[in-house]
Amino acid sequence: MPRTLSASNMVTPGRLSPPSTEPTDGEQAGQPFLDGAPSSASLDTLIQHLVPTADYYPEKAYIFTFLLSSRLFIEPRELLARVCHLCIEQQQLDKPVLDKARVRKFGPKLLQLLAEWTETFPRDFQEESTIGHLKDVVGRIAPCDEAYRKRMHQLLQALHQKLAVLGQGSEGLAGADKPISYRTKPPASIHRELLGICSDPYTLAQQLTHVELERLRHIGPEEFVQAFVNKDPLASTKPCFNDKTNNLEAYVKWFNRLCYLVATEICMPAKKKQRAQVIEFFIDVARECFNIGNFNSLMAIISGMNMSPVSRLKKTWAKVKTAKFFILEHQMDPTGNFCNYRTALRGAAHRSLTAHSSREKIVIPFFSLLIKDIYFLNEGCANRLPNGHVNFEKFLELAKQVGEFITWKQVECPFEQDPSITHYLYTAPIFSEDGLYLASYESESPENQTEKERWKSLRSSILGKT
Repeated sequence: MPRTLSASNMVTPGRLSPPSTEPTDGEQAGQPFLDGAPSSASLDTLIQHLVPTADYYPEKAYIFTFLLSSRLFIEPRELLARVCHLCIEQQQLDKPVLDKARVRKFGPKLLQLLAEWTETFPRDFQEESTIGHLKDVVGRIAPCDEAYRKRMHQLLQALHQKLAVLGQGSEGLAGADKPISYRTKPPASIHRELLGICSDPYTLAQQLTHVELERLRHIGPEEFVQAFVNKDPLASTKPCFNDKTNNLEAYVKWFNRLCYLVATEICMPAKKKQRAQVIEFFIDVARECFNIGNFNSLMAIISGMNMSPVSRLKKTWAKVKTAKFFILEHQMDPTGNFCNYRTALRGAAHRSLTAHSSREKIVIPFFSLLIKDIYFLNEGCANRLPNGHVNFEKFLELAKQVGEFITWKQVECPFEQDPSITHYLYTAPIFSEDGLYLASYESESPENQTEKERWKSLRSSILGKT
């Protein structure tokens, strides 16, 4: 039988220790991590470091790191306004006569920065005021080269298209994430068992991977920061903005749904031989997910099989060939802060870097653990140092973790989608926890007084019996 994972095991923090936060008299504290980028500095200095000039352009890693972390201290639209103001001021773009030679050196760099910003953080530009800032600053350099106006038009077109796609979202879980109660004779819609839709473990693993990548694609990097933002202690008492983490939260709901779907499919059959068959099917699906690099579906399947209503089915598990399951369970063992999983993840990440096909590039991390690692990094290190400087060293580590995820989520799924299977994964009814327990007790009778009392209580509350 499987070993039930405790909640405490599932939330073990990563081995993250705060960097040295000893301030110095100057802007920097410690050695710079990027060429010219300080490990700590005032917010004004960091903003200045983002602004290009005729002879300077910030490193790509710095741009991503600062744009990701800056929202902890300043709203994106305000940051854009300040960047545009500095560009106008430093390049004297408000003068009647422009230095065309200097503007021609500066213009491409400005457009490159705006392109990188809109490409990576398109949701920062959902408000009309932000688009207004873009048009204003580019309009000031356009007289020096009409190509700038054309480039801005292309940039805005790409931005609008990206926002439109993000607005559509992936196939929703409307109503599907709400578990149903157990009934003695489930309606026909509940009797649609997964094996009747897909009996090939490899095919289901591919379709799960398709769903995972589709849902991941809609998660913006800024959501990882916004999930843990409250307010900047040196700013006002109000948060910088209302948290916008809908896609991140929807992905966590998808994981939970898959756990309950697995448990429902196992508990539903009346005969233990059928239940054992379903368990062995999911073990094979989980193994294929591991081989593909889809660790999120793998963990959801293992978690579903480790739920108490499933793990208590001793007669059912006695008919299961569990050797393959124990191997997979060992890979995802929470012991040692998920040491085995982290080793497997590094192996998949290395394979992805050297891959020659989309199939080998797939890395879908165990998402809840990724979020917890980022959470503990955020909690373990101060955003600001005692002298008020921004702890940029912390945000370099944050950007490293989030940046790796962004690379993984951009992989094109090499598997053709089967609409009938993905529709079932999204819409098949799932039992609530009480419903799972009742189905489990109906399948294999309660073994002790505690289970008997719970069974009686569940039958009374759910089935309306005494």
